[in-house]
Amino acid sequence: MAGSRGYVNRRLHSLLGVIPLGVFLFQHLTTNYFATRGPEAFNAAAHLIEALPYRYVLEIFIIFLPLLFHGIYGVYIAFQSNFNVNRQGYFRNWMFVFQRITGILTLIFIAWHVWETRVAVGFGWEELNYQLMEDILTQPFFFWFYIVGVLSVTFHFANGLWSFFVSWGITVTPRSQRIMTYVSLVVFLALAYIGVRTLIQFAYGI
Repeated sequence: MAGSRGYVNRRLHSLLGVIPLGVFLFQHLTTNYFATRGPEAFNAAAHLIEALPYRYVLEIFIIFLPLLFHGIYGVYIAFQSNFNVNRQGYFRNWMFVFQRITGILTLIFIAWHVWETRVAVGFGWEELNYQLMEDILTQPFFFWFYIVGVLSVTFHFANGLWSFFVSWGITVTPRSQRIMTYVSLVVFLALAYIGVRTLIQFAYGI
């Protein structure tokens, strides 16, 4: 019974990482990327998201609850894992290790990002606009903190996408898994570029 529950939890953990959290990641990065078109474009995109009907319901059930389960159960998985790169230093073993490390970094980064933006805006301490992100990212420490955070999030998602396709029986042959490795690499590079390019825009205006 416990083994069956663990199997279900791992499948749910994997699914939530792609849907809805992966979908939200694409949406969030896309909205932020409007900053590269200037403050007015970013503010318009951000205010459009804020004006969505049932926004709080969507945030709770599509973002925060899935994120809590994925994050908490992911920490449990990370500390239950047996790393074997010293014994078998294969590519996938290293990806396994990096997935756990970036999972922890991602959880720390998201917790801080939510506090610094969503919570602050929700309590009326800050206004969600271009100026807020510019004020944060022109500070060198937070610029590099966000760089590490964005790279961790995008790697964790892209590599998790590979694991999702395997665990759900979509890529079962060595060839299909090898192809998915390249696909996940392209996804990582594309999302990392969008995220880092946006941070540079906020920090340096270029």
